[in-house]
Amino acid sequence: MATDVQGVLDTLGKMTVLELVELKKAIEEEWGVTAAAPVAVAAAAPAAGGGDGGAAEEEKDSFDVVITAAGDKKIQVIKVVRSVTSLGLKEAKDLVDGAPGTVREAVAKDEAESIKAQLEEAGATVELK
Repeated sequence: MATDVQGVLDTLGKMTVLELVELKKAIEEEWGVTAAAPVAVAAAAPAAGGGDGGAAEEEKDSFDVVITAAGDKKIQVIKVVRSVTSLGLKEAKDLVDGAPGTVREAVAKDEAESIKAQLEEAGATVELK
């Protein structure tokens, strides 16, 4: 049975954002994959291969906020993660429990330092990459 790719694309184009998010979650659960993994790999590849000065300057424009350890006050850290992201309670808890993990990607230096300060105040160990 051949798959009608254009039909699938048309159906996806008619779905709401909420329906697409639910579809993504269902696919992740059904097949044991995550949609976030390719983004992290794609972001890491230019950094690993970029030995020239232009790539180093580009990195300084935007930073990834990475939580390396939750610390003793995990509930406070989860609250901060929820306030600086659009994650729900479960997703924020999973991120904090699964440290190290990226809280925000490609944010301006001022915003990244602000998020880092909030997370460290809550008791987390954070680094900017």
